[in-house]
Amino acid sequence: MTSSSKATIAGLTLIASSSILYSAFRKKNETSFAKIPSALLKGPHAAEMQLAVKLALEAGKNMMFHLDTKGTKRGEGAEEKLGINTKQNDADFATEIDVANEKLIIAGIQKAFPSHEIIGEESTGTGEVAPLTNKPTWIIDPIDGTTNFASGCCLTCVSIGFCVGGKPVMGVAFSPKTQELYLGMEGFGAYRNGEKISSSDKTSEKTLKNSVVCFEFGYARSEEGVDNMVNAVRNVLKHGCRSTRSYGSGVLDLCYVASGRLDVVYTGIAEEGWKPWDYCAAMVIAEEAGCTIRSLKGDDFDSDGKVKADSSFDIYSKSMICGVNQTVVEECRKVVLNK
Repeated sequence: MTSSSKATIAGLTLIASSSILYSAFRKKNETSFAKIPSALLKGPHAAEMQLAVKLALEAGKNMMFHLDTKGTKRGEGAEEKLGINTKQNDADFATEIDVANEKLIIAGIQKAFPSHEIIGEESTGTGEVAPLTNKPTWIIDPIDGTTNFASGCCLTCVSIGFCVGGKPVMGVAFSPKTQELYLGMEGFGAYRNGEKISSSDKTSEKTLKNSVVCFEFGYARSEEGVDNMVNAVRNVLKHGCRSTRSYGSGVLDLCYVASGRLDVVYTGIAEEGWKPWDYCAAMVIAEEAGCTIRSLKGDDFDSDGKVKADSSFDIYSKSMICGVNQTVVEECRKVVLNK
C-alpha cells in the first residue's frame, strides 16, 4: 500500500470517527441544551430565568415550520402566509408570528409575575419606547432578525431580558434553527447550551487588524445615512481588519462577540441604531462573558478616546460598540468615527 493510500484511509477513518463523535454529541446536546446550569439556578433571578427559557423555547417552536420549509414544496407561499405588516418602511416589518410570540411571552410573564412591567417590540410598534423605571421590568423581542426569519435564514432568535432597578440583570436568547440557547445573569456568568462562554482573547492583545468586525445596515435608507454607514465600513477596511460580517440579528451579533465568533460589533452611525429589546438580554450575556460594551457616540469615552472608568452602557442609547476587550473597542471606535 502506498503512503498516499495510507493517508487517504487514515483521513477517512478520522472523518468517520469525528462524524460518530459529533452525532453522539449532537444527540446529547439536543436533549440537554435547554437545561439551566446549576450556577445560574443559585442566582437571585433563577425563577425569572426558568420562565424566560420556557417561554423562549415555546416561541422558538412557533418559528420552526417556516424556517424548516421556506424554499421547499411544503413551504410554497410561506412568506405570503406570514402576514407581513410594514412599520416605518419596507425594511422594517413584523410578521404574524412576531405578534403571536409576543402575546405568548407577555401572557406567560403576566401569569407568573403579575406586578412586573413589560416592554415589547411589537406592542410598542412605531411609538415611543416606554422609559425604564426601578420596577422589575421585562424587555422582549419576540423575533430578532425578522428579515432573516421571513427569508428562512437560520440567524434569528427570541430574546427575553429582565431588569431590576433600571438595569438589565438577566438575559435569555434562543436561536431555534441552530438550537443554541444563550443565558446570562449578572454576577453568575454567561452560557451557551449549558457550557460557560467567554469572549475570545479578552485578556490578550487583540487589535482591529486581526479582528472580525460586524455591523448592521438596519433600516437607514436616507442618502446621508447610507453614506455615513458606507464611509464607516470603508474606514474599517482601509485601516485593515481580518474580515467583516453583517448577520442581520443584533442579539446574535452580541452573543457571537460574547462567545468569540466575532470580535467587535458596532451600530448607530446613522438612523440604524438599535432599540432596548435588541440590547437588554444580550448585553447581560456579553458583559458576563467579559466583553466591553459602550455607547459609540455617547460620553462613555474621554477626549483621548479611552473608555471612562465610571461609564456603563445605557440600553436606550442610539449607538453601541461591543468588543472582546477594551483595546479593540477603543481602536475600532476611532476608526469607525474617523477620529
